[in-house]
Amino acid sequence: MNVLKIATAGSVDDGKSTLIGRILYDTNSLTEDKLQAIEEKSAQRGFDYLDFSLATDGLVAEREQGITIDVAHIYFSTPKTSFIIADTPGHIEYTRNMVTGASNSQASIILVDARNGVVEQTYRHFFINNLLRVKEVIVAVNKMDLVDYSEEKFNQIKGEIEYLAEKSGFKDQQLTFIPISALQGDNVVNTSTNISWYQGKSLLEYLENIEIESTVEEFKTRFPIQTVIRPKTENHHDYRGYAGKLYGGSLAVGDEVTVLPSATQSKVKSIEFFQESFQEATPGSAITVTLENDVNLSRGDMLVKKGEEPQVVKQLDATICWMDKEPLKTSDKYYVKHGVNDAQVKITGLDALIHTDFSGEEEQPSQLSLNEIGKVQLKLSKPLFIDTYAENKSNGAFILINPKTNNTSGVGFIN
Repeated sequence: MNVLKIATAGSVDDGKSTLIGRILYDTNSLTEDKLQAIEEKSAQRGFDYLDFSLATDGLVAEREQGITIDVAHIYFSTPKTSFIIADTPGHIEYTRNMVTGASNSQASIILVDARNGVVEQTYRHFFINNLLRVKEVIVAVNKMDLVDYSEEKFNQIKGEIEYLAEKSGFKDQQLTFIPISALQGDNVVNTSTNISWYQGKSLLEYLENIEIESTVEEFKTRFPIQTVIRPKTENHHDYRGYAGKLYGGSLAVGDEVTVLPSATQSKVKSIEFFQESFQEATPGSAITVTLENDVNLSRGDMLVKKGEEPQVVKQLDATICWMDKEPLKTSDKYYVKHGVNDAQVKITGLDALIHTDFSGEEEQPSQLSLNEIGKVQLKLSKPLFIDTYAENKSNGAFILINPKTNNTSGVGFIN
């Protein structure tokens, strides 16, 4: 069965949690005790309808305020597809949470309140989806029941988003628009007669029919070594295996590979997982690889296919989403975590603060504050094997760690 990872985004009160609760309710994915709790809480609040947002807002503060604060992951399945939904907050102060939730998603649902149209947070969420190169974006125009299911209002919002898409420069994105009412259930799981002018699929039907392969970009093969396996038993006295997770592209027995940083050449002798052997491994596989000749490899080294070598650099130009209360300034020092590798890093320049409403950039800012996104130059204490984020998502991203607090201070995307 296919597994689709989805992130939801939208401004405050656009109805993200209600939408997810409606999907869970209409697909019979809510347990009896959860459904009973929603019914009782809705009655206590004097509602004449079920408050489906209670199905996802798990924190007390979320339920009290009717907002989403943290990223909640919701799991459910239909006969065709299993879904993992990251319900991300809508407030501007939780931009970092939205980046976290969308970072591993194959598709994204951006909700827009039909009454308010495109607002500041819509720009921001659309910008982040483009920054993270999410290829499948569904714009769900919600609360259509409150604008009398107006086709004109829907088309106005659609036109504004399409204009943003043209400005974004990310040409590989599939953009789909669906008019819905999460509260009433229109076009969420089943198509609605209230929106007769819309001839497309319901939201769930569309999600079920997304081809998972179409959401994945083709990248070059990257195999960072996490550990070297030397059993030193009588049966495996000379065994030397290199274990890790495969990223980007596939790897097969007989492939010619380059070992970094030594640039030594070798061939893949075997690919193993526990006691099983395979002729080929696909991206995302956790495997152990052996080589035809003895090569000096250790944790942090990398295997790549011959002719697909990445850049080896000690300086980076990157786009940073800042996640720390302490602002980022020139000359600050951090640890960079890039895959299984790490190094000390110094901020050598702040080139620009990016306005996430697509209005441009502020050059040479004095700092990057919490939830701001900017272009930064960094100097590394040792070489790293990198690709740009556009060339390879897994090998083109990193995090910055504050050496004093050990907090994750920022996430970076290599330009």
